[in-house]
Amino acid sequence: MAMSRHSTAKPCPTVRCQPGQAAGPSAADPNLLVARSVAIATIHGHVSGLKASHLAALERLYRRRIPASVVLTAELARTTTQLSRDIRRPIGLLITRRGVIEQVLVGAGCAPTFESLAKFRVGAHSLRGLRLIRTHLHDDPLTQDDLTHLALLRLDLIGVLGVTETGEPGRLHLAHLLPPNPQGEVCRILKPVPFHDLDLQLDTFLHALESDLQRSNTQHAVAAGQESAILVSAAPKSHAEQDDHLEELNELAQSAGVRVLDRMAQRTHEGYERYLLGKGKLKEVVMRALQKGADLIIFDQDLAPAQARAISEVTDLKVIDRTQLILDIFARRAHTREGKVQVELAQLRYLLPRLSGHGTSLSRLGGGIGTRGPGETKLETDRRRIRDRIAHLEREIEDVARHQDQRRARRVRQGLPILSIVGYTNAGKSTLLNTLTQSQIPAQDRLFETLDTTSRRLRFPQDREVIVTDTVGFIRDLPKDLVSAFRSTLDELRDADMLLHVVDASAPNLDQQILSVDAVLQSLQMDTIPRVMVLNKCDRLSAREADVLSTRYRAIAISALDRETLRPLIAHLETLLPALPTPPSYEGNPDQPPQDLALASHP
Repeated sequence: MAMSRHSTAKPCPTVRCQPGQAAGPSAADPNLLVARSVAIATIHGHVSGLKASHLAALERLYRRRIPASVVLTAELARTTTQLSRDIRRPIGLLITRRGVIEQVLVGAGCAPTFESLAKFRVGAHSLRGLRLIRTHLHDDPLTQDDLTHLALLRLDLIGVLGVTETGEPGRLHLAHLLPPNPQGEVCRILKPVPFHDLDLQLDTFLHALESDLQRSNTQHAVAAGQESAILVSAAPKSHAEQDDHLEELNELAQSAGVRVLDRMAQRTHEGYERYLLGKGKLKEVVMRALQKGADLIIFDQDLAPAQARAISEVTDLKVIDRTQLILDIFARRAHTREGKVQVELAQLRYLLPRLSGHGTSLSRLGGGIGTRGPGETKLETDRRRIRDRIAHLEREIEDVARHQDQRRARRVRQGLPILSIVGYTNAGKSTLLNTLTQSQIPAQDRLFETLDTTSRRLRFPQDREVIVTDTVGFIRDLPKDLVSAFRSTLDELRDADMLLHVVDASAPNLDQQILSVDAVLQSLQMDTIPRVMVLNKCDRLSAREADVLSTRYRAIAISALDRETLRPLIAHLETLLPALPTPPSYEGNPDQPPQDLALASHP
């Protein structure tokens, strides 16, 4: 057979023999195989020690063809069971719908892998178009491993054919997949029947099954109107910490328009570097995703390129990590040319080290949420074109940076103090800017609603004017590629004379959010700029709780939705104005006419 059928997937390695070299423990035994490697390259699994006649018989199985209407012909079933009895090992046949035997597998536990089935993609019909029938030396039922292979590989059918003492076909146990259902059942096990009594019109059965699966998937998509996901965390942290992180990941997913169906966490130790979490746990995650009808799996931790490729071999679902989720959100929210360039640059820097390997596996890792981001088209391009595009985008960002430098220089000449609003994402920064300046900047209760820098001029009652700037929010473990790409935007903060650190007072992980913002400011070398901490969303707390937090953090409690609550903040800022740069005179407005703070003039 041709070498194109060769597979090295574990735990079913293909045995190779060199010309003149015997396979097995005894090279002197004339009954053992002595052949060229090409002669047995098509046999998958544990074949060491088999006689040459047995190996030849296994190879001849590839010559058989099965009609589309039957699971297995009586002649092929008898041949396979007798051969299985002779070698005392199970034999598996992976059969296409055209009746072609794609793989012959030998040994207990031997099963095909995603890597070996890369050319058989699961399409619109929800199944792979392959069935696996294996023999069993006893009349044992389907095992949990069998059902796992059925679900993970999206096989048409999986079956176990018993072998009688005389080598004849015994009972046949069959199972097939089910559409997502309220019971969470992934598959159905059919009643075992003697092989010769099997009455199943296979082509008709598969057509009806795929119609049910496709109808269910369509109804699921229409009902949900969005992609659905399973969230996963694998870290040496406590379950409480992982729960907090998964809650934030849930908010990120919702912000990206993803419906979260379930969350799973594993406290890991050293030794899970390949899959990030244990392989058994990973299979459990995939099975849960299939039970719930999820479209993708989102990891809270960043996946290294090697980890992403390894995980793709275990599942046919789309797999992304936290960084890519954030990049997808930025891709959706970027509206200005500057923002789009920065996001694309970050995406390409993220994808470049992941371009090695097969495109089919990478399509499950780099496609992002929906159709946003570079997607599969970008993944199919080569490294040189990606690097050229990155270089072009970097030049564009340099041009943007020069323009921003000129704009900042005009503000410096005017001598207007700059108050920059910073804080964790969704802390209420844009809402505060809207309330202070009576602006209409888009502001919603979701993460990363604001990406583009917005500046407004503000006049205090004492006729002092300042520029108030709102920029992108921070988050824990902000992706390095994103920080690098948004360097020109974040540089706006360097010119700030004062920072208004807005904190969501109602956040359960308040301390962690404050530390995350401090870490980002320190990494940007902006931790020496004077700061005023503002506790926002205090309307969600009792007066007692707000007072305690204000004292603890030496902060000013407000509700950005209520202008009246801003009086203490305005009064405090007025006391700090004399220490800020004084404008020589009013020279016009590069941004907009100044907004008066009339509310601060009243007691």
